[in-house]
Amino acid sequence: MKNLLFILTALFLFSCKEEATKQEDTSTAAQQQDGGNTLTASEKTGEEIFNGKGNCYSCHKPQQKVIGPSIAEIAGIYARKNGDMVSFLRGKADPIVDPSQYSVMKTNFYITKHFTDEEMQGVVDYMMHFK
Repeated sequence: MKNLLFILTALFLFSCKEEATKQEDTSTAAQQQDGGNTLTASEKTGEEIFNGKGNCYSCHKPQQKVIGPSIAEIAGIYARKNGDMVSFLRGKADPIVDPSQYSVMKTNFYITKHFTDEEMQGVVDYMMHFK
């Protein structure tokens, strides 16, 4: 019985340590992704939405193409073409980054259309931080 209690305690402690390490790794990764630059309040809001309820992070990474183009690529193209990212995310503008992926992105408009103006501006500010 003592051995079982010892094993369970050890497993519990190791699992807690692993979770703490994962959280630290996530924080460090986020700092590395934005180059260690300090985010404005709006950019922080955008980062939370981007990585949270917006679920944007599942397809877009800061510096690499995954399912969708990287955040840096998107920001660069929108800056060069003077595009309106808000209109696109509201489903009111044509894609200018990768039209071939439009049908995939279009399914996410249900989420982005319901962002408040503050949340939407935060997401745009966060993404443009990478240009």
